Amino acid sequence: MSQTPHDPKRRHLLNRMLSLGGLFALSTFAAPQVVLAGRLVRVSGPRMSESKEVTRVVFDLSGPVYSHSLFVLHEPERVVVDIKGARAVGNLRTDGKSPALLRGVRHAQRNGRDLRLVLDLRRKATPRSFVLKPSGGNGYRLVIDLHHQAGKSNKPVITARAHEQKRRDVIVAIDPGHGGKDPGAIGPRGTREKDVVLAVARRLKKHIDRQPGMRAVLTRDRDIFLPLRERMKRARAHRADLFVSVHADASPDHRVSGSSVYVLSENGATSELARWLAERENSADLVGGVKLSNVDNQLASVLLDLSQDHTIEESLDLAEDMLNSLGKINRLRSKRVEKAAFAVLKSPDIPSVLVETAFISNPKEERRLRSRAHQEKIAKALYRGIRAYFRDNAPDDSLLASLQQKNRG
Repeated sequence: MSQTPHDPKRRHLLNRMLSLGGLFALSTFAAPQVVLAGRLVRVSGPRMSESKEVTRVVFDLSGPVYSHSLFVLHEPERVVVDIKGARAVGNLRTDGKSPALLRGVRHAQRNGRDLRLVLDLRRKATPRSFVLKPSGGNGYRLVIDLHHQAGKSNKPVITARAHEQKRRDVIVAIDPGHGGKDPGAIGPRGTREKDVVLAVARRLKKHIDRQPGMRAVLTRDRDIFLPLRERMKRARAHRADLFVSVHADASPDHRVSGSSVYVLSENGATSELARWLAERENSADLVGGVKLSNVDNQLASVLLDLSQDHTIEESLDLAEDMLNSLGKINRLRSKRVEKAAFAVLKSPDIPSVLVETAFISNPKEERRLRSRAHQEKIAKALYRGIRAYFRDNAPDDSLLASLQQKNRG
C-alpha cells in the first residue's frame, strides 16, 4: 500500500470499529457484477477542491467503472472506496496539498483486479460518491464529496496539563526468540541463540524504558519455552503498539553473514486471515478484544482484512527504519525488507517485525554476538529504529505524541 501522511495506528483498531459503530455501508453502486476481460481501468489523481460545506476529491478514470462501493470507518476517521477491475497509476498521494479536512490518500491492490482507496480524514464527514461520464474534454471521473459535519462538541474543555496526564505510554513488545527446551541456532563455539537474543532484548528494554512516553514488555524474561502463538497472545494482553521478535540467523555455509528484517508475507497474511475467520465462532477474544461471533462472514472478513492491510503497511515502515539503523553497525544480508510467513508476525492488529541480528553460524559474527559491547550496539540500533518509526507514527492518544509535538513547536 502506498504510504502517505495519515493518522497513526490506534490500539485495538477493530474494537473501536465495532464498539463505536465504526463500520457501516453507505452505498453500493453496482451495475452487473462483471468486469470486462482485458485491461484494468486506470485510476489517477487525485484533484481536490473545498468550500465551506463540502470537500471534493476527484480521481480520473481511463474508462467506465462497473462497480464501486464506499463505507466509513471511525477512530481514526477514514472513507474507504473499493473499485472493481481497476488499478492505480502513480502513488495517488496528495503531496502535502490536501484540503483542511483531508490528511492524505492511500491505496492498495486487492485480488489482482480490484483497487482500494482510503481517504484519511482529520474529522468526521459524510461522504457521497458518483461517476461522471466523459464531457467537456474530460474523461470518466470518480467524484467523492465529503460533506462537513457542523455542530459544537458538548465535551468539557480539558486543560493541556490535565489532558497530558491522561495520555498513555506506547508499548513495545520485545520477543526474544526460542528459549527453554528450544535453544535456537548454535554457533561453532557453542553459543546458543536463545541466550544471545535474551541479552539483547533486555538491553533494548532498558533503552525503551528510559524514553519518556515509551514502555517495553518482554514476552519472556528468562529461559523458558513459549509456543509461537503464546508470544503473540502476550503482546496483545499488554495492548502492545509494536511487536519486535529478536533472533540470530544460521546457515550451513559458515561464511554467510549480515543482518536482516522480516515482515509478514502476502501468503502468510492470507492464510492467517482464513484461520481467524475459521476460528471466530469459538473465540471470545478474536482480535484486540473484538467479539465477532455474532458478525456475518462478509463484515468479519472486511474488518479483519482492513486491519491486516493497515498492520502490514505499518510493519513495513517499522522494518525499514530498523534495517537502516542496523546497517550502521553491521553488514546487511539484504538491503531490502524481507517477507516470510513467520507465525509470530501474524497478529492482524499489531505491526510486527522479526529481526535477524546476525549469523550465529558465522565464527566472526558469533564472536561479536557473545560480546556485551556488541549486544549493546545491537540494542541501541534496534531502539533507534523504533524511535524513528514513532517520530511519524506515535498514536495520537500517547504521551510520546504530545512530547514530540512540544519539541517541534
